[in-house]
Amino acid sequence: MEKSIFVFCTIFFGLLASTFSYAQKREKCEFKRNLPVYADSLIRDLNYPLAWGNSDVKDFDEWRKVARQKVFDCMLTPPPAPSEGYEVKVLAEEQRDGYKAQKIEIRLSRYYAVPAYLLIPGGKGPFPAVNVLHDHGAHLFIGKEKMIQPLACENSLVKTDAQQWANQLYEGQFVGDYLARHGYVVFSADAPMWGERGQQEGPKRDRYDMIAGNMMMYGIDLSAYMTYDDIAGTEFLASLPEVDATRIGCMGCSMGAYRAWMLSALSDRVKAGAAVCWMVTTDEQMSFNYSRTENGGFANCIPGLRRWLDYPHVASMACPKAMLFINGSQDKLFPVPGVEKAFKTMRDVWKSQGANEKLETELWDIPHSCPVKAQERVLQFFQKNL
Repeated sequence: MEKSIFVFCTIFFGLLASTFSYAQKREKCEFKRNLPVYADSLIRDLNYPLAWGNSDVKDFDEWRKVARQKVFDCMLTPPPAPSEGYEVKVLAEEQRDGYKAQKIEIRLSRYYAVPAYLLIPGGKGPFPAVNVLHDHGAHLFIGKEKMIQPLACENSLVKTDAQQWANQLYEGQFVGDYLARHGYVVFSADAPMWGERGQQEGPKRDRYDMIAGNMMMYGIDLSAYMTYDDIAGTEFLASLPEVDATRIGCMGCSMGAYRAWMLSALSDRVKAGAAVCWMVTTDEQMSFNYSRTENGGFANCIPGLRRWLDYPHVASMACPKAMLFINGSQDKLFPVPGVEKAFKTMRDVWKSQGANEKLETELWDIPHSCPVKAQERVLQFFQKNL
């Protein structure tokens, strides 16, 4: 009886609190739709003084050095490097059609070891390699398994979820396996908060921002840790005897695309990068002009960086590398005007360095996704540039 009363009271007061939270509104407010009401004023005050062309630094190599350092400064304290180098444990291994698949655990920091998948083609290497970077999708239960088909050692929930996600965003094809079948070593690791780097209580999207805020209390940034790990993971990839360290690329869709151009901009290891469905300008992304955009939240939040550089300015640090950007005209998260402005900004940078042919920007008639034809385009890009 007492237990029943307790359950009833818990439900009742929970509903009551929920009702009050939605019913109680003040006549005045300062925030709406997750943005401050003065968002337009904030946007007008963003002048990006460190962007190429705005900066006082006129030598491109020197500008990239200065701009890159500013990005790292805004990314706050990096995770400490492992004291004994990249310690790797092979947890499982299986043979697939033309390549070997491994599940590994690699120590990328003194703080933590990271679960990852590694695909190695058969035959004589060294081979070109690609770091495939998983998406966000507000779906945190799987990470690396979004890009590479789970190994037999994984439980049925992971396997089923991964296939369903591949069907939803990648037209049923695992990008990493597709690249491995064409002769590439492929690496994919869980980002912080995804897959086996998630929450003990299970994945809860509404806890992501709270955890990211708590991380800042330690003087570190969760999104930056993701990028730092992507850089370290690429260094690990370059160290493998099966990999030609002069032919390393990266690719991803959605948040994976963001990760791809960030990695390309900040790591000299990357020779070519492909980003599908993540590029825009802040003035379009963070405005009230659209019913819905990809605000990103903490998943792509680098503190203070917008006061210096916009997204395409950061991506332009990859110049004169080969880069491919594909966005969708039906993508509700990235307004086409913002995509087109970002593409023009980057084209101007590559043109200024006589590297027009190295940058490919394409707007496809697709929603927010990475269909098979986009994966084929990425493969063609890597075959040309790696």
